[in-house]
Amino acid sequence: MQLTCGVHLESIAQLRSDLLNARFSVDTLTGLWGEPADAALHRGQRVPAVRALAGPAAETPAGVLARLFVLGMPVSAEQLAGALPALGIDGAIQLGLVSLDRDGLRAALDLRPYSFVDAHGVGSWWIASDLGELTVGGALREDHVLGVGGASLTLSGLMVGTPVDSALDLGTGCGIQALHAARHATRVVATDISPRALEIAALNAELNGIRNIEFRLGSLFEPVVGERFGHIVSNPPFVITPRAEGVPSYEYRDGGMVGDALVASVIAGLAEHLEPGGIAQLLGNWEYRDGADGADGANGLDRVRDWVASTGLDAWVVEREVQDAALYSETWIRDGGTRPGPEFDRLYGAWLDDFEQRGVTSVGFGYLTLRASSQGLRRLERLDGALNGAAGGGLGVHIAETLAASDWQSARTDEELGRERLELAPDITEERHYWPGAADPTVMTLRQGGGFGRSVPLSTGLAALVGACDGELSVRAIIAAIAQLLEVDTAALSTDLLPSIRELVTTGFLRPLS
Repeated sequence: MQLTCGVHLESIAQLRSDLLNARFSVDTLTGLWGEPADAALHRGQRVPAVRALAGPAAETPAGVLARLFVLGMPVSAEQLAGALPALGIDGAIQLGLVSLDRDGLRAALDLRPYSFVDAHGVGSWWIASDLGELTVGGALREDHVLGVGGASLTLSGLMVGTPVDSALDLGTGCGIQALHAARHATRVVATDISPRALEIAALNAELNGIRNIEFRLGSLFEPVVGERFGHIVSNPPFVITPRAEGVPSYEYRDGGMVGDALVASVIAGLAEHLEPGGIAQLLGNWEYRDGADGADGANGLDRVRDWVASTGLDAWVVEREVQDAALYSETWIRDGGTRPGPEFDRLYGAWLDDFEQRGVTSVGFGYLTLRASSQGLRRLERLDGALNGAAGGGLGVHIAETLAASDWQSARTDEELGRERLELAPDITEERHYWPGAADPTVMTLRQGGGFGRSVPLSTGLAALVGACDGELSVRAIIAAIAQLLEVDTAALSTDLLPSIRELVTTGFLRPLS
C-alpha cells in the first residue's frame, strides 16, 4: 500500500475536522474504557478495553473510531459514515485508513490520539502507523512502520527543547520525533530508508497541521550531506539482529549492520553535521563481550567511550539497562510478533548462535547526548530505577540544565568556586538512618525528587555543607565554619569536598546564585 499524502490534502483536512468533532483524544478514550483497561492496552492486552467499551458509548463517534483504529475491530459502513461524516467512507479508503472485507470495514492503519508534556507545555496529536500485533495477530511485515512505543516516548521525553534554526530527525519512522522537534526548530529535516515510513510521517505532519518538516529518502546521513543542524535526534534501528538467512530484518529496528556497528556509525557521523554548540540525542544498544579488551573489543560503556572519543564531541551517556543475551533475544523476537512455537525456537537459536560466535554475553541500552563544544564533557554512567523527570515536561529540561551546570562549574577554578554562593534545589531531601539508641546517624543519603532521581551518600562534612547552602554564605565560608566545628584542617577539608560540590552542582542537587 502506498500513501500519497500530497495529493490528499483536502481529505486529510476533512479527517482532522472529523477527529476534532468526535473528540477523539486520550482523555476521551480513557473515559470510554477506564484507566485499568488503558493500562492493559499499554501492556499489549485489549480484552479489558473491548469488554468495557459496550452499550451506547460504543456507538458514539469516538467509540466507533476507538473500536476501529485502536482495538482493531470491524465496524459497519453506517457506523463509520457517522463517525467520519466529512471524510466519508470513500475518503477513508482513498487515504488508506480502512479496507472492506466480509465482516465490514476494518482499519488498514492504526490511528490513535497521543498527548504529552514538554518544555513548551501540553500538546496532543493523532498518530498513524501500521497495524500492530494485536490487530495483525502474527508476525509483522518487514517494512512495518512502528507507532509510538516505549523507545519513542523515552527519546521524546529526553529531547532538549532549546530553540534552533534547524533540526534533523535521523530515521524518522512514523515521524513522532520530527513532530516534537518542530516545536522548537524553525525547520526540520526527517530522513528514512523507507518510502512507506516517509509517507506515513508526512500524513501525520499534515494531519496535525505541522508544515515545517521536510521529508527525505535515504540511509543515515546520506540525504543531508554537507548540511549542519542545531539539534539532531535519532531513534536509530539499533537492535542487534543476526545476519543470517531466514531471520526477519525489520526496517524500523534493524540497521543492517553486524552487532552494535549501527550505533557506532551514527555517532561517527554526528560531528560533521552539528553546528557549533549543536546537540545530538539518540538511543542505542552496545555489546558486552566475554573476555574482550582493547579499543575494538572493549565492553559495554567502554565501547561507547571509544566511539565518542574519536568524534571530539562532548558526551554524556546514560546506560539504563543491561540484558543477558538470552533475554535480549526473546525480547526482540517477541517484538516482531513471533509467538512461542517452532518458528520462535528457530529464531531463538539463530540469535544465540550469533551472540555466541561473537562472544557477546549481554547488551546494554541507554541514551546518548553529544554536543559540538570544547567544554571537554565526558560523562558515562549507569543509572537505573524509575525516572522522575516526566512531571516537569520530561527529562529534556533536566538534561539542558545539567549541561549548563556542568559548563558553569568546569569554567571555575577551585578558588573561584569557593567564592560562589549555592542553594539546595527544591526537590532534594535527606535521609538519615540510626542504630537503635545511637546519637549519630550511621548512613546519610541525599535524594533527588526530579531528574534521574539520583541518590548520593553523604559524609559528615558534605552533609553539613549541603545543609548550610541557603545562598547566604560562600562555599569557602561554609567550609571554614565546618572545619572549625569538626576541628580539622580547612585546606584539607576543602580539597576533600570540592569534587563532591562540583558533582552536586552538575547533577542538580545544588544551584549557583550567580
